[in-house]
Amino acid sequence: MAPSPEAVLAERLRALRQSQRLTQARLARALGGAKGISVSAISSWENSSDPKLPPAGRLRSYALFCAQDHSAEATPQLGREEDLNTSEREKFDALYRELVGLRDAARKKPGTAAAGAGLWTFEAGPVTVICPEAPAAYRSPLADEANPNHTRMYRYADVDALIELWGHLRARNPELEDLSHKLPEEAAAPDLTGHLIVLGGIVWNDVAHQLQPLLRDLPIQQVEVPDLLNGEVFRLPDGQEFRPQWGEYERTLEKPPSKEEITAEQTEDVWRDGKRRGLIEDVAFLARVPNPLNHTRTLTVCSGVYSRGVVGAIRALTDIAVRERNEAYLASRFPGGSFAILMRVPLLNGAAMSPDLEIPYNRLYEWSPDDEAVA
Repeated sequence: MAPSPEAVLAERLRALRQSQRLTQARLARALGGAKGISVSAISSWENSSDPKLPPAGRLRSYALFCAQDHSAEATPQLGREEDLNTSEREKFDALYRELVGLRDAARKKPGTAAAGAGLWTFEAGPVTVICPEAPAAYRSPLADEANPNHTRMYRYADVDALIELWGHLRARNPELEDLSHKLPEEAAAPDLTGHLIVLGGIVWNDVAHQLQPLLRDLPIQQVEVPDLLNGEVFRLPDGQEFRPQWGEYERTLEKPPSKEEITAEQTEDVWRDGKRRGLIEDVAFLARVPNPLNHTRTLTVCSGVYSRGVVGAIRALTDIAVRERNEAYLASRFPGGSFAILMRVPLLNGAAMSPDLEIPYNRLYEWSPDDEAVA
């Protein structure tokens, strides 16, 4: 009889350790760094008769470590990905894909979600996306239920982010039946106590507003400020704020519009000294923590100062150009699974670009309950 997928992964991990001529204890010290990994954990991952699946972040460490030859080193240590040469990089990429594939195969069981590492894969429901509701001044006439062409989605704000996320959720979880998106006022107890995904800021999304005080350990808060309209900044306990960046359009007006002339789309905060400013960089907020209403389920928050930030938070883990590297970064940086991160979202031709987390400049602030926050 063929070995189970779990056993195949266990045997592969044991073979990798042996190829480096290391005992389980020496490998545990090498992979664990200052915090260390227990020898019993290494043993359980290599036990083909009763294997335990390692966290995805540990597979990345295995691949990174085994991309180089440490067999002759007295005290082998896990290196940095940026120090790999070309051949080592190719070996790392291939080995990481292999190990993740083996883990995914082991996790795929009848009645659960499709195999796949990442934030957007859920093994059980319900999974509910809470999307903010656009104020009446911003809605199309088709949002009116009395309109014969009524379209419910015109009530939603952050629709770009929702569409980007929704297709990815369906693709990652094809067998999951309890998957829905709702407006804040539509959320019932079963929605709020399941896996919860909250889009947008605290003003237009009342669920986000009510949940924020319950996240007592999370140092990042989204707050309204008087000098910024239609957006809320991110603030740390020490008062540090993270704000979007603006640039001026080349074309100017002889005089700025009056308050009466400014429309909902042209709010006061975009005018300075007769020149119209344009957003050139937003701030994205992505967090995954236990749901404070049910710690056996997760809460994922995707927000921004403005809507482009919300899109950037989503695209960090849906855009094929960056998502695998970003998933690997998050798995390695936050092996415990809970984290929060603030990211830069540059705009080109008005569109939000997907943050590449391997670029330190794009990471504005990181937090995990397992370590000290890193600015």
